[in-house]
Amino acid sequence: MILGLDISTSITGYTILDNDGNIIVCNHIDLRKEKNFFLKCSAVEGRLAAIRNEYFIERIYIEQSLQSFRSGFSSAQTLSLLSKINGIVSWICYNLFGIEPEYIAATSARKLCGIKVPKGQKAKDVALQFVVDNVPSFAIEYTRHGNPKAGYADRSDSYVIAKAGLIRESKET
Repeated sequence: MILGLDISTSITGYTILDNDGNIIVCNHIDLRKEKNFFLKCSAVEGRLAAIRNEYFIERIYIEQSLQSFRSGFSSAQTLSLLSKINGIVSWICYNLFGIEPEYIAATSARKLCGIKVPKGQKAKDVALQFVVDNVPSFAIEYTRHGNPKAGYADRSDSYVIAKAGLIRESKET
């Protein structure tokens, strides 16, 4: 089985796929109420430990953290924090599962999955809609205003990372 992770300090999405690409679990960990960085990491560790106890994970794919600035996007402080949590969660994965995670850039993952982001549109929104439209087993909930509830974009991103890892593997063999 494959574990795909979309790591963030607010909501971390995770997806477990079987070797045929079927969703076993697609969920998220809401970290917004955790008081500090270490409690956020601890919450992720707890969920990953539960996953280890319930599923036989063979490969782990993590969305590569952003490495550079783009106008209108994350600040240096945000990028630094994302890199920190990405590194810590990577270590947690290695420590719990004995597996060295592999990293896939979000743009590469979307490309491998056939997701095209039109100019001017938000990649996260386009990816979510693609998953909703093309993956029947992906469940989503909406607010009363018709917007996806918090965490579902992170779930879809983790699915795209896991699926891209599976596709990349099949191309290598």
